Amino acid sequence: MAEKNKRPGRLSAEKEAELLRVAARARQQAVAPYSRFRVGAALLGRSGHIFSGANVESASYGLTCCAERVALFGALSSGERGFLAVAVVARAPGGAMPCGACRQLLAEYAPNAVVLVADSRDLRRFRRFTVRALLPGAFRLRRRF
Repeated sequence: MAEKNKRPGRLSAEKEAELLRVAARARQQAVAPYSRFRVGAALLGRSGHIFSGANVESASYGLTCCAERVALFGALSSGERGFLAVAVVARAPGGAMPCGACRQLLAEYAPNAVVLVADSRDLRRFRRFTVRALLPGAFRLRRRF
């Protein structure tokens, strides 16, 4: 899905906007009764399919799952194995950055992906990172899926 005349890892402005919109819609499905901090994510597979996810909280906080992981697990369990980008949307100045657990999983399954982070109040203003920049020196085993 990489487009001609674009730097590697760059998406078209239209595709970035679409991912951010899908993540913003996913955010509305968040189950966050404890923190009330709703997050949505949209993960673009190499196939062109977009997988979305929202955070789901548990009274046993360690069982809570972030939106990025919900989207990633859905994509992987659907058979997707290559990823180009992930958008994360939350109501927070500058958007909410992926946590360490999400960064590790993205480093394992989407190491070359672009990460877009936006505040739900203004999707036009977003920040762009790479997974590698967010988690340099990520933990790796020799075996891959």
